[in-house]
Amino acid sequence: MSALDLVIRARRVVRADGEEPAAVGVRDGRIVAISPYDAELDAATDLRLRDDEALLPGLVDSHVHVNDPGRTDWEGFTSATKAAAAGGVTTIIDMPLNSIPPTCDVPALTLKRKTAETQSYVDVGFWGGAIPGNVPDLRPLHDAGVFGYKCFLLHSGVDEFPPLDADQLEAAMRELSTFDGLLIVHAEDAHRIDEATAPNGASYEAFLNSRPRVAENEAVAHVIDLARETGCRVHILHVSSADILPLLTQARNDGVRISAETCPHYLSFAAEDIPDGATQYKCCPPIREAANRELLWEGLRDGTIDQVVSDHSPSTIDLKHLDTGDFGTAWGGIASLQLGLPAVWTEARRRGFTLSDVVRWMAAAPAAQTGLATKGGIEVGYDADFCVLAPDETFTVDARQLQHKNAITPYDGRTLTGVVRSTWLRGDPVDIAADPRGRLLTRGER
Repeated sequence: MSALDLVIRARRVVRADGEEPAAVGVRDGRIVAISPYDAELDAATDLRLRDDEALLPGLVDSHVHVNDPGRTDWEGFTSATKAAAAGGVTTIIDMPLNSIPPTCDVPALTLKRKTAETQSYVDVGFWGGAIPGNVPDLRPLHDAGVFGYKCFLLHSGVDEFPPLDADQLEAAMRELSTFDGLLIVHAEDAHRIDEATAPNGASYEAFLNSRPRVAENEAVAHVIDLARETGCRVHILHVSSADILPLLTQARNDGVRISAETCPHYLSFAAEDIPDGATQYKCCPPIREAANRELLWEGLRDGTIDQVVSDHSPSTIDLKHLDTGDFGTAWGGIASLQLGLPAVWTEARRRGFTLSDVVRWMAAAPAAQTGLATKGGIEVGYDADFCVLAPDETFTVDARQLQHKNAITPYDGRTLTGVVRSTWLRGDPVDIAADPRGRLLTRGER
């Protein structure tokens, strides 16, 4: 074999199906060899990881709200992709909101790509949006390279991204089925939310009651029925209610093409432990009870839930209304892009899961769902995107030290296990003090 650019030797090279000692050879930004740890390989750089370090593929976070352009005081491509790199994430897929304009037509996508192209420290792809009236825009967005389409079934939190009613949802799904587009759904039923009691000031219990799990359950059941009827591929975002797990299993048994994700905060926190007024925990759907959390973990164990992604949805600190602690008026979103890996690993290892499980949920599955054929794994022919993790080292989160633009997260002060020592993008370490060199990704490219 001719000389390589890089060899990384690790006692623990972690893949979705297990781990082993290995030497990973890289040329021109791609993995070209996976050899025994002590194999003789000619390389310009030969790096041996420390015994307390594991080599993981770079994570793929397919649920990130960058908010750029339009709400760059909430987050932006520079800060978001620095945070991703600091957390071992080498690929993000940006949501169509809460940027202004939302990515609901080709001109908006063009503006989004222009905004991101000089700011991105990791690779970035884009979701499109499905909103009332834009069915004619769905195919052009597909042709322009979006990875799928986000929709809401109730108010999204921002007026410029309105929800789909039942007829509009069906129309969008019928259109997407004509070119095998993917619809990703914020599944809470608007009528059930309207019928629930309104959130009452600082009471977390009142907020939880205002977003009952029946709203999520019924919305998912409706999406499944339409997917069965139209043949559209669908993905359920941020699963919080474990009640839907049997629905997902039955749908798959019936041949419905459906996948589902959950998020680190639903796996880490429990409603019983959230203090009144602690609006840094507010997200929609909400963090539910401890017993529900454990059922979500079981959903990951048996494969009913495919993946874990951040749903990084930051805002400025003032929008969290920490002064009043009012869950009814505070912005609903959790900032966690930099912390997803240690947050999940901390809880996963307590329940007997392995790093390979985490890699499957946070790298391989999101890459497969979005069609990123060279991301999410340590395999010959894949991009040389890596995360060097010290899986037994602990740290205490200090929100002020994170790369997120606004220093607020419910993980602040929490001790987590798993320290990201370095992140590599196409064979080179990511240096967030240098110029960005992330690429913009298009659906279907290799």
